[in-house]
Amino acid sequence: MFENIEFANPKLLWLLLLVPLAILWYVLRHKKQEASVNFSDLKGMAKLPKTWKAYLRHLLFALKMAAMALLIVALARPQSSSTNSTSNIEGIDIVMAMDVSGSMLARDLKPDRLTAAKNVASDFVQGRPGDRMGLVIFSGETFTQVPLTTDHGVMLNMLGEMKNGLIDDGTAIGDGLATAVSRLKDSEAISKVVILLTDGMNNAGSVDPYTAAEIAKLYGIRVYTIGVGTYGTAPMPFQTPFGGTVIQQVKVEIDEKLLTTIANSTGGKYFRATSNQKLDEIYSEIDKLERSKIEVTEFRRLHEEFYPLVAWALALLLLEFLLRKTIFRTLTD
Repeated sequence: MFENIEFANPKLLWLLLLVPLAILWYVLRHKKQEASVNFSDLKGMAKLPKTWKAYLRHLLFALKMAAMALLIVALARPQSSSTNSTSNIEGIDIVMAMDVSGSMLARDLKPDRLTAAKNVASDFVQGRPGDRMGLVIFSGETFTQVPLTTDHGVMLNMLGEMKNGLIDDGTAIGDGLATAVSRLKDSEAISKVVILLTDGMNNAGSVDPYTAAEIAKLYGIRVYTIGVGTYGTAPMPFQTPFGGTVIQQVKVEIDEKLLTTIANSTGGKYFRATSNQKLDEIYSEIDKLERSKIEVTEFRRLHEEFYPLVAWALALLLLEFLLRKTIFRTLTD
């Protein structure tokens, strides 16, 4: 009965303390007003029967106190509320398209680009429990590692197992983006996002990256692109014929013009990650940008609930008045 009830003027409920004080005053006053009779012996009156009026003589005061309590609660203005939301939020659908080509093993990020990207992406996934996530990996070809799912445990496990060598080497940016878009095109989520991370230039695959970007734009999918790698050269491990590893400096080549165009044409943004800290900051910024995209407009309607209390209080006062003028009428009335 009292669920979802709040008071517009809750401080007025302190006036309810007047009720026990009035009862105390009534009791003390009633004792002082007991009639006395100057008679030599009252034993003869002790066994006189009491009428029902004597038992109900305090009813009038009880009715007043009940009416008083109801009016005080009514003054505090109890209210119930009903809420209507203007949007049906199902969260954001996000597909991560991650480059797993051999160049992602470069060690300008620690311990290498691929591991750094996996760690930051895992933190990102854990920070968005209400969203559906998917994972697409690409190098010379592309593969959907995780379709859109709310099971973030699966997503985290597959991110942990992601490594170079699962598919042919190369950098098929267009194919990777097109595959990610295909996973989102039928989504009914309010916001559809691809986070595309790569460290190279498109040199493989069958889909032109600009065409993939146009398809993403057509389906209302924002693409955030991340270029991973320092400027200049980066230390890269190479296997020797004898089974060992040597580190050589290789030139860092990232097609920033392509990645910028893809992001801008779809309403996203391009980022350059030159360190672990910068990569972490990029994912944090994407996290904030996408949270700001969801707006829930909620209408809350308050309903005044004091009218029945006032009606009951008036009814009790009317009943008290009628009883006092009829059944409990006294000589002083």
